[in-house]
Amino acid sequence: MLAWLALGDSYTIGEGLSREETYPYQTATILRKEGISVADPEIIAKTGWTTDELEDAIHAANPKLNYDIVSLLIGVNNQYRGRSITEYHAGFEKLLHRAIAFAAGQNNHVFVLSIPDWGVTGFAEGRDRKKIANEINQFNAINSAVSKQLQTNYLDITQSTREHPGFVAPDNLHPNQKMYELWSQILVKQIRSVLSS
Repeated sequence: MLAWLALGDSYTIGEGLSREETYPYQTATILRKEGISVADPEIIAKTGWTTDELEDAIHAANPKLNYDIVSLLIGVNNQYRGRSITEYHAGFEKLLHRAIAFAAGQNNHVFVLSIPDWGVTGFAEGRDRKKIANEINQFNAINSAVSKQLQTNYLDITQSTREHPGFVAPDNLHPNQKMYELWSQILVKQIRSVLSS
């Protein structure tokens, strides 16, 4: 049975939704239906976490080092709190190296998801949506470049949040089940491709 470690923040735990509605669990469910045996994802994530807070939590949890799948989605809170691009670059790169180590050094078993654009949600009403989008793009340029450099998989899910701004949970900020389903469909294709290679 495949083991999965999901690292992140509120987007990984599915703030406001049931566990089964989150993207890691929806992805695992689809994989099982396709005959791929995968355990329930082990999740190290919490709403509000920045890169350094996720790093601290990983250190405290001390997960094993032989996962078949490792996913990483982190950075929105760095942007939201006005943290620097430089700090994010260093923190993200460190986390991605950790993720690769958790995947027993198999870069192609690590899946990085881009940061969603929360600026399109109702929560951002009255804020500078263009500024938010530009900053999200800058942060995503970093995680995309680092992912490419370290030869991990990369999923651009940002566009889906911009195309479907109404796919939000009752808090009018976080994604709903439909949005996570879109991410899961993309992720399933990548995981399937890696496992069959």
